[in-house]
Amino acid sequence: MKKKYGVGDIAFEVFLVVFLVVFVVVTLYPVINTLAISFNDGFDTITHRIHFIPHMWTLDNYKAVFAKEGYRQAAIVTVARTVLGTLLSLVVNAILAYVISRKKFLFKKSFSLFWVITMYVNGGLIPTYIVFQKLHLTNSFWVYVIPGAVSAFNMLVIRNFMNGIPDSLEESAQIDGAGYFKIFTSIISPLCKPVYATITLFVAVYHWNAWFDAMIYNKMHDELTVLQYELMKQLQTAMKSAGSVEGLKNSGTTITPTSIRAAATIVTMVPILFVYPFLQRYFVTGLTIGGVKE
Repeated sequence: MKKKYGVGDIAFEVFLVVFLVVFVVVTLYPVINTLAISFNDGFDTITHRIHFIPHMWTLDNYKAVFAKEGYRQAAIVTVARTVLGTLLSLVVNAILAYVISRKKFLFKKSFSLFWVITMYVNGGLIPTYIVFQKLHLTNSFWVYVIPGAVSAFNMLVIRNFMNGIPDSLEESAQIDGAGYFKIFTSIISPLCKPVYATITLFVAVYHWNAWFDAMIYNKMHDELTVLQYELMKQLQTAMKSAGSVEGLKNSGTTITPTSIRAAATIVTMVPILFVYPFLQRYFVTGLTIGGVKE
């Protein structure tokens, strides 16, 4: 039987379509506008004439970004910290979540409460710096990887997902003689691919965008700088340049702080845009499964 549409149904569908179209435009316009500015001559950024399509195409903005001294080393360090930091964080949080999610674990509630408290209370910047210094983590690459390996939020997300896995699977494996390590690697982890993918995305985005730790702990070591920190310094330098048409003409350049910022933004966005489509299908499932109990 064909469904009969009334005036209210048609009005709702029209409203829904219009709302979604407006939502897509509002969401995509800043990205498209930034992309257009990054490929446009700097003069037009001052007059604010660029919207969706560049008026005067140029690659000078990207050349200025990649011409930064030490940019290649910063990119290598950033990729290394993103890969190593993500793998270490995923392994550590998964093992910790598995331990706390076991019903027979004696200190299950106490440890869960402890990790929740760490989400709201921290020691502050100066005590943290002193601790890292005493542990010889400052002025080293490992300050990017080790301190952030354990995350209470990520661990709790994985734990909630594991709580949703039927206990009968673990009990069947134990009857067959499997130990906890075998159960974790052969049964629990394969079923946790959605939440693992979600946490991987969270941690990878964090490491790729991080720059504050490089400024605090490795500021005096150029070989340990990261991509975002170099781009931030370059943007600060560009902000000191001339900001008017006359100033640009006198300086002999067509690169403005706005165009540099747009190019730097696109450069930092591209890697995550390539990673996200591979993990997107797991994203919603990884966050929702285990959140509701029947």
